[in-house]
Amino acid sequence: MSLTMYRNGSVYSAADPFATAMLVDGDVVAWVGSEHAATSLLDSRMREVDLRGALVAPGFVDSHVHVTETGLALESLDLGGAASATAMLDSVALAAASLAAGGLLLGHGWDNALWEDPRLPGAAELERAAGGREVYLARVDVHSALVSASLAQRCGLAAMPGWDGDGLVSGVAHTTARDAARTLTPERRATVQERALRHAAANGYVALAEMSAPHVGSGEDLAQLMSMGQAFPQVLPYWGQLVGSADEARDVLAHLAGLGVDVLGLAGDLNIDGSLGSRSALLRQPYADAPETWGKAQLTVEQVVKHLAATSELGLTGGFHVIGDGGMDIAVAGLEEATKMVGIDKIRAAGHRLEHAEMVDDAALAALAHHAVGVSVQPAFDAAWGGSSGMYAQRLGVQRALALNPLARFYGAGVPAFFGSDAPVTPLNPWASVRAALNHHEESSRISARAAFIAHTRAGWRAAKSENPFHGQLAPGAPASFAIWDVEQLMVQVADERVQSWSTDPRARTPLLPALDGDNDPRCLQTVHLGRELYASEDFNSMAEHA
Repeated sequence: MSLTMYRNGSVYSAADPFATAMLVDGDVVAWVGSEHAATSLLDSRMREVDLRGALVAPGFVDSHVHVTETGLALESLDLGGAASATAMLDSVALAAASLAAGGLLLGHGWDNALWEDPRLPGAAELERAAGGREVYLARVDVHSALVSASLAQRCGLAAMPGWDGDGLVSGVAHTTARDAARTLTPERRATVQERALRHAAANGYVALAEMSAPHVGSGEDLAQLMSMGQAFPQVLPYWGQLVGSADEARDVLAHLAGLGVDVLGLAGDLNIDGSLGSRSALLRQPYADAPETWGKAQLTVEQVVKHLAATSELGLTGGFHVIGDGGMDIAVAGLEEATKMVGIDKIRAAGHRLEHAEMVDDAALAALAHHAVGVSVQPAFDAAWGGSSGMYAQRLGVQRALALNPLARFYGAGVPAFFGSDAPVTPLNPWASVRAALNHHEESSRISARAAFIAHTRAGWRAAKSENPFHGQLAPGAPASFAIWDVEQLMVQVADERVQSWSTDPRARTPLLPALDGDNDPRCLQTVHLGRELYASEDFNSMAEHA
């Protein structure tokens, strides 16, 4: 692409909220404005695209994703629709019938918290259903899984912490089973990663923050992902490895650099605790449906302190996966002690981040704001598991559950928030995330569609310390990173029903977004990053050809 004039649509631009056209010159947005002005600017040097009413908007950034795992999930057995152990076994049997003898069956997405009868099939049942093949079925939160008897025996899982005695694995047993189930050749890994990246591009993403870690995937896995090239969404790499000193951090960075990876931080899925679905998130009070269980800390305050102090000394982003309020207590205590070691200025400048941060009280919010710590949150979690009868309510009781994922309170406290999917935990569907933020089960936690959209675009670049202040915007001089959407209706949408959300008063100067009050998500027509086309639908190509 050199000079391209997009016209006869709607351009989401704070520079001109009523723009209907945009000129792209190489990798830069050269101009946005009206249809009349576009006609006067158009000349023979320009490729013309008739948008036919489509929306041009900044490309999405997913601030927490696992690319290889997402690629595997896209081609493995999806158990999200299974509503019982019997349904799961039937799906396993059907999928196994198409596998060669001796093959390994991968599945994902089951959530027995949503079943009427939460009983899970045992290892022997899975073995029979799969015709003797090995089976690995990841729970929706990817913190536990079901395995067949043969896979358990091959890996010696029965002797490991996290083996429940009949096929359900967590902790060490789960990590061992997962590693055994996803052994990939470089060629196979490249195929899986490419599938995930192309899927992301087809859903309007221009960048993905990859949350890699030694217990998630190897350095070689991350290095291969970073070498995929410019035909795909940009990968923003993080490496969740614990360090105890600045020298140790330098050694880790040098090792990764030797593999060809320059990470943005030692952050991401460096777990302080686990997940609510698997009852491994650390709580201050026990689980409502398992009163003897409080979850478990995977890191100590001292480890958190040393890690944050070391990364802050180097001006490097550090951070952790933290979900439960007990886990958040460890994170906050670590922040406060690390500040005593290196000073508040270095802590703030490092741009530390916490992943998920689902259970946060006012004291924790104040601490995060004081230390300039951002939160990578997933609104789709509330859509999937929130409310008075969802998984959160089962695990915690209704009162505690409704306080989870407090999006509006992050903003009110001044805590930077940026959105992601945690794919493959929830799908790569950015408009579903925006809708979930607008329709949070708890009204006081809702935010406007515009705030959610910014959290999923511009804020993602800021969290990654982008040096370009115009990233995530469409204005003259901004990077040409955008997606084009087929939409039914555009409007202003707010979280407070008392405000007229349909208003398009010109005095408001508010760019319009797709109406998200139904189930029909906008459809991506084209995705462009830094002037390079990452994706184009068949009908978009016809729009360009017949302009």
